[in-house]
Amino acid sequence: MPEIIALIVGGLALVGAAVAGLYLWPVGRRGLRVAPTRPLDFDTATRAAAAVIAAETADPEVRPESRSRLLSHGSRTGRAVLLLHGYTLAPEQYAGLAEEFFDRGYNVWVPRAPQHGTVDRRAHHRVEAGELTTYAAQGWAVAAALGDEVGVVGISGGAVLAAWLAQVPGNVVRHLLLLSPFFGPNPRQAPAYAVKPLIVLYGRRVLRDRVTSRGYSLAAVTQYLTIARTLPNPPRRTGLRTAAVAISPLDGVVDLGAAVDVPRRIADANAITLRVCTLPETLGVEHNTLNLGADGDEWRRRYVALYEGEPAPTTDAPTHR
Repeated sequence: MPEIIALIVGGLALVGAAVAGLYLWPVGRRGLRVAPTRPLDFDTATRAAAAVIAAETADPEVRPESRSRLLSHGSRTGRAVLLLHGYTLAPEQYAGLAEEFFDRGYNVWVPRAPQHGTVDRRAHHRVEAGELTTYAAQGWAVAAALGDEVGVVGISGGAVLAAWLAQVPGNVVRHLLLLSPFFGPNPRQAPAYAVKPLIVLYGRRVLRDRVTSRGYSLAAVTQYLTIARTLPNPPRRTGLRTAAVAISPLDGVVDLGAAVDVPRRIADANAITLRVCTLPETLGVEHNTLNLGADGDEWRRRYVALYEGEPAPTTDAPTHR
């Protein structure tokens, strides 16, 4: 988007002679690697989830509809899944997909990201990379105790966290589904050469934060980009069994090339096939690939099939009329 490019150019003008240094400045941060936690049993994990939900219920700053959600069959199941919502959104984004997984016998954990889902609609501007990775790791610790075979679904910034979890040593993520993953901004929003200066200037809060017309804080979105840049290169082999990505050609937020290339490298490292689903333009879906309207039930079933390793649906699938 021209407004972001203009902001970057303005920022570069402010630092003048330091421009070269921006490209040499490392973007990785200490604290993004979370120490492994002791594995939980089912009862301990469900109590931990219940405590999170209770704390959010007692907190007037958390919107009631945005609290973390646990969908449990009452005992450890053969399969469980962790759902990580997108930037600026909250667990209700997954309402339909969580129910679809639950109806198929999964235990489901949908934790609320820090600084999200609050009555202060600008709180997410303050989110930091370290608290995001801690949140993801804690979410995984609960989900991993809910089933014998566990995986992660993430959307947008949550997809960055899902990929990060799938590459953390010691995690046994068996299935990975990334929806509209934000591994980089759409080139029309910010060209590739501007991404690292964007991360340094706004992610490190060198410059005063700016908010785009979509309500995205540059200081916040660059926290997700920072995490994306800490993914190991080359990726690790971790025992992943299925990997899939779903994107929309109408998505003006993410770099659609990186959205496929990053998970493809992870899949290749695990000697598995990446399944890629490109939604048909006729759906009218843009960045939020969970906002499926009248076709939601059908596409949620397709997403679960992708997660489980079935072939990607063709883009000429019938849609609601």
